[in-house]
Amino acid sequence: MEILQPPDWPRPKGYSNGIKAKGDMVFVAGQVGWDESEIVVSDALEDQVRQALKNILAVLKECDAGPENIVRMTWFVTHKQEYLDKQKEIGAAYREIMGTAFPVMSLIHICGLIEDGAKVEIEATAVV
Repeated sequence: MEILQPPDWPRPKGYSNGIKAKGDMVFVAGQVGWDESEIVVSDALEDQVRQALKNILAVLKECDAGPENIVRMTWFVTHKQEYLDKQKEIGAAYREIMGTAFPVMSLIHICGLIEDGAKVEIEATAVV
């Protein structure tokens, strides 16, 4: 895997601008912050992020992959201001689960998710 960073651009914080990878592609459907019983773990956004990331890694474990294999993530959040206000806590949750893996990421503010109580949904693409 190769990080693609234009030399004149500032280094992004918490993600990469581009990644070049070769291997089998693995697509993980959008994961929300619920447990294996489909119960949302908390009302706190950072807890839901932590659980959604754990869910992504549980799927990737099925093909012996981990955070280091993730090349792209798309985040959907229902509360933009809450996301901005909780960046420090979300960052801590991210590093706890993902370590130093910083794939290409997009964050999209949406009006709602299908699952009641869900505040975030995260899709992932990995290369193994």
